[in-house]
Amino acid sequence: MVKHLAIFEGDAIEKILLGEKTIDGRFSQKRLPPFGVVSKGDLVYLKRSGGEVKGQFLVDRVIFFDHPTKEEIADIRTKYKSKLSLSDSFWFSHPQINYLTLMFIELPQNLITQPKFVKKDLRGWVVLK
Repeated sequence: MVKHLAIFEGDAIEKILLGEKTIDGRFSQKRLPPFGVVSKGDLVYLKRSGGEVKGQFLVDRVIFFDHPTKEEIADIRTKYKSKLSLSDSFWFSHPQINYLTLMFIELPQNLITQPKFVKKDLRGWVVLK
């Protein structure tokens, strides 16, 4: 099992912990983690941008898309929109997606004691090992 630290903005962490967001999607123009490095059974810590680690989940399964076509993006949006819990404005503000990782969330949990990670950069994903 590999451990990861995922950075979130807005209310995404709360939605994951409440079971409203059951897929975490990471969209990028460059090939960056978690693309190609996250696997079924991995542990993902949930950290608020500029804040503390609030929870965790296990990755149930993962799907990677390398340079998805506009049709594939449209299919993903249709099929997984509610599970990703993304607004319509998100899809319109990200016209160019070269790499896409869909992580299906299993066993989301609040953390009583926050693990401490030293992170002082702008990465949205860190592989902890």
